[in-house]
Amino acid sequence: MANLAIEAGHGRAGAKDARTTRLERFRSIDRLFAGLTRGSALAVLVLMGGVIVALVQGSALAFKTFGFSFLTTQVWNPVDDRYGALAAIYGTVMTSLIAMLIAVPVGLGIAIFLTELCPHWLRRPIGIAIELLAGIPSIIYGIWGLFVFAPFLQQHVQPGLIALFGPIPVLGAIFAGPPYGIGILTAGIILGVMVLPFVSSVSRDVFETVPPVLKEAAYGIGCTTREVVSHVVIPHSRTGIIGGVMLGLGRALGETMAVTFVIGNAHRISGSILAPGTTISASIANEFTEAVGDIYTSSLIALGLILFVITFVVLAIARLMLMRLNRRSGA
Repeated sequence: MANLAIEAGHGRAGAKDARTTRLERFRSIDRLFAGLTRGSALAVLVLMGGVIVALVQGSALAFKTFGFSFLTTQVWNPVDDRYGALAAIYGTVMTSLIAMLIAVPVGLGIAIFLTELCPHWLRRPIGIAIELLAGIPSIIYGIWGLFVFAPFLQQHVQPGLIALFGPIPVLGAIFAGPPYGIGILTAGIILGVMVLPFVSSVSRDVFETVPPVLKEAAYGIGCTTREVVSHVVIPHSRTGIIGGVMLGLGRALGETMAVTFVIGNAHRISGSILAPGTTISASIANEFTEAVGDIYTSSLIALGLILFVITFVVLAIARLMLMRLNRRSGA
């Protein structure tokens, strides 16, 4: 009996030691996992910090030479080494604004149709077609815009816009000038097509997370589909919608090749959206390989820094909007 008791004690001790060994191994794996994830997060911050430092150092000569006037003048003359970023900033903002005015309502409409109104057999083909738009390379959009879409606008759309809005004081100035085909409006429409899949896909995924019981309750008290969408689906999904819109806006702000093909690449500001213009990304892509001299190169890097700041400000504003919406929801 004594031997049996001793053997049982040794068995329990051995089992306890095995459990302790397994727990230590699990703790080691957890510590390794935590270290890897923490290192990944820190690597992102290090990379971003490195990009900021490189942009600041590279653009220092341009800001030192031109000062604040670099942001307020539109002159871009490599011959005389006189540079200003205002025309590129204006083109970037205008094309992105036009793109979002097109992509947001159309994208939300597509998402609402796919989740609330579309027959089940048609949802997958339309969804796949929308997602395929996001996979088309930007240079393909640029080639299509230059050789197909711009001539179509020049011949059939822009003359009508000029004739329609010409007599109206404010709109006449916005749609003034000869129909070039290429220009800020064309670039904005192309960007809108490119941004559309991001807005619609994210919005559709968010709409599908709305609990069915909420929509069924709304239908149960007599709400129409429009009322369910406006009072239940969109309020429940507004955080995701804003995220999708900001994702699309970030794509629009930084798009390069497609815009370079169709915007006209003119460093000037015009009150008409039919006139040629330029953007920050297009200017860098067009001229960086031809930049001769320190000031020229520094000015192009300064454009990159400005685009980085614009993107950061847009994302910060989006974050503040989300925080306010969350506080209101809590209240």
